[in-house]
Amino acid sequence: MARYKNEIQSLLSVLFPEFTQVKASPCRATALALLKLSPGAQAFTAAGVETIANKLHELAPRNYGMKTAQQLVTLAQQSTSSGLASSARSTSLKLLCDQLEHTQVNLAQLEGEIDTLLASDKEAKGLQSVPEFGDKTVAVLRAELGDVKRFHRADQVVAYAGLDIEVKESGKWKGQAKLSKRGSGRLRRILYMAVVRCIRLKDSAFGAYYHRLVARGMKGREAMMAVMRKMLTVAYRLLRTEEMYDPTKGCAGAVLQPPAVEAQHLHTPSSAKLVVIGA
Repeated sequence: MARYKNEIQSLLSVLFPEFTQVKASPCRATALALLKLSPGAQAFTAAGVETIANKLHELAPRNYGMKTAQQLVTLAQQSTSSGLASSARSTSLKLLCDQLEHTQVNLAQLEGEIDTLLASDKEAKGLQSVPEFGDKTVAVLRAELGDVKRFHRADQVVAYAGLDIEVKESGKWKGQAKLSKRGSGRLRRILYMAVVRCIRLKDSAFGAYYHRLVARGMKGREAMMAVMRKMLTVAYRLLRTEEMYDPTKGCAGAVLQPPAVEAQHLHTPSSAKLVVIGA
């Protein structure tokens, strides 16, 4: 959607740059319909005021009418558009508007299906009780983790998400400790966004944990990774126990405690060594 919007705005800046003086956002429903009808200043001029006014009345009779149509056509007649390759660019603009509309419809349908699934999923209730987890975060955690009973320990879930620490070694050479990133990229992305939100919240246990780590000297990025692991551990425990989240006890206890550093040797190739921090 972002790519389509950027391309639409880029084409519009050549075909009809004055359009945004009337319609500030060219990617809203009414603007998209107008651009599909008249993709460019020349097309608006050719269509005329009456045609544009009728389309506006059809799309949003309470908000737009003859006055808006007159403004658009007047601007089109005085437009600074170059007119170069206008036919090809107009076709591209119409196609992009159509693709954006279809994508928006499909996205709305998918989000509706996700909401329906979450409403009927008993195992998701515990995740939904975590204030820092929005619907999309819950959906990704639930879908990517699946049946958590296949994990016997929390560190296995951390490794599955690629949030475990990897130190590559070969003979006397020893590399820097980095995230392995071998697991689900979707889990890492959604947890990262959740951390970005929670560190700005005053009443978030995860946010408080982050700020304590930074106050102790940990770099911001490292502290964010530690909070992501804590979030994942809490999610795992809620799914296994089917309990509700309580920031004062239970699963949240692990979040509120100082970070423990523990090295565990997992089953990995001989050239690699994995260390789980704060698992």
